[in-house]
Amino acid sequence: MLTSHSTDFSVRTRTATVHGRFLVRDGPPQRLLVGFHGYAENAERHLSELMHIDGIERWTVAAVQALHPFYAQKQIVASWMTSQDRELAIADNIEYVRTIVASFPSPKSLVFIGFSQGVAMAYRAAASHPNASGLIALAGDVPPDVTTGLPPVLVARGTKDDWYDGEKLKKDLKFLEGVTAVRSFVFEGGHEWTGEFRREAAEFLRRF
Repeated sequence: MLTSHSTDFSVRTRTATVHGRFLVRDGPPQRLLVGFHGYAENAERHLSELMHIDGIERWTVAAVQALHPFYAQKQIVASWMTSQDRELAIADNIEYVRTIVASFPSPKSLVFIGFSQGVAMAYRAAASHPNASGLIALAGDVPPDVTTGLPPVLVARGTKDDWYDGEKLKKDLKFLEGVTAVRSFVFEGGHEWTGEFRREAAEFLRRF
């Protein structure tokens, strides 16, 4: 019987096929916006936030749900990853998003958007797609495994956000300014979506 004091074991992993889900709001096929929700959220919640962006009807929208679902307050939500087998999870998630993007006819404009925990996934997706047009990052930082290959970025935080604070934004801007065109936006609010941020996101999307 294996106890907490046992040391005579090894960790092994196997590739497994799982099914992920994503919600699509059809729009013009030449413009695709791919979104990633925050921790303990789901694709439905994320899509509802995206649909409040002005001009979103000019885009096909795909809200991607993370591969690790769990229950929270009787709702099914999800998480992108934990620290356990992190490198394998990153590779799995990148491949997962690649297959989603590939399921659409080649769009002329491809923009990724992430909120909170989903921001890291948005950065990874954008860096993995050489045809990415832009990236919108709300309330989340650049993951350490992303070092190059990014399109123009809009990065935003709320003035009362204690998780993605001013120091994290400053650190990200120092990195991003060295690898791509970047615009920062600070709005009145916390770790959340606001109308002010959505207006800025809409202006960014109009570029495409």
